[in-house]
Amino acid sequence: MESAIDTHLQCPRTLSRRVPDDYQPPFPMWVARADSSLQQVAMVYLGVQYREESQRPAALAALRHIVGTFDGTDGPVQHDLTDHVDNSGYHNLMVVGYWNAPAAYCRWLRSDAVKGWWESDERLTEGLGYFREILTPRVDQFETLYAFKDDLPGVGAVMGKISDDISEHAYWGSMRDRIPLSQTDWMQAGGDLTVVSGDPAKGGRVVVRGHDNIALIRSGQDWREAEEAERSLYLDELLPPLEEGMDFLRDNGEAVGCYSNRFARSIDLDGNELDESYNIGHWRSLGHLERWAESHPTHLRIFVSFFRVVTGLEKLRLYHEVSVSDGQDQLFEYLNCHPATGMMRDARVLVG
Repeated sequence: MESAIDTHLQCPRTLSRRVPDDYQPPFPMWVARADSSLQQVAMVYLGVQYREESQRPAALAALRHIVGTFDGTDGPVQHDLTDHVDNSGYHNLMVVGYWNAPAAYCRWLRSDAVKGWWESDERLTEGLGYFREILTPRVDQFETLYAFKDDLPGVGAVMGKISDDISEHAYWGSMRDRIPLSQTDWMQAGGDLTVVSGDPAKGGRVVVRGHDNIALIRSGQDWREAEEAERSLYLDELLPPLEEGMDFLRDNGEAVGCYSNRFARSIDLDGNELDESYNIGHWRSLGHLERWAESHPTHLRIFVSFFRVVTGLEKLRLYHEVSVSDGQDQLFEYLNCHPATGMMRDARVLVG
């Protein structure tokens, strides 16, 4: 048994854990590991938004163009594709990329293929919406948790290694305890979302400024290799309370500090659905996420369902990753998206 916090990231605690030092979790779980040379990662969410089914071929072509910009030495270590319909009735295709080298990510972002395409006036006239939501947390600002040990998705693929059994899981507050920064920092929200360019109500180009310690959670479910019994377990027992909770956050998140919540289905480059999904949620702070998780009926039903089945999992793969980031390490931009998209819904518009 070892700590979720890697040895080179441990320091004398000024803030205590939520459990005693001799706590023993009831079942095994693991976290991703990386060499000490990894200092910072980039988590890049790139979206294509459309309303009418007739626009889907053009949206998929835009998705494939974005993936094409990943070719070459400055592309991400890992990427995946998803599709979801938001509560305004818009489809959102997303490319999610992960970088382990900030310099390579910056070169990719500033390349002609990316910068020139994004800034082109054609993006404003072709009838599609686009967004990019980018966070670049340091390694002391995020945590992972897996119910499996191989072929890690998301940021785990960037890190490349897996721990032995870890002690910080299966109790309220364990998510925070797995983040190295929690040893000395409460990671409280610093400021508000603010529209600094454009007007969400008018469409066009909109830039939203974030703030310190926005929390991002990606929580995934992969049933591609699951056999009939486990597929039924997921689809009949785990999925219904999960969908209920995700729909609540999508439709009512503003009341509990959730800026944006998307429950997305994985797809291939042709838009075909895969037997994999994940939730992407942006929260005002880790504390807001914790309060919902620990007290709201929709999440308690998810938690109880997971604990009832977790020890019997073999090929059903469940995981999550949670990060916080500094305001200066965030980028939220929207082109021709509806005004409730992403961070625009809760962003304050400056007057004067």
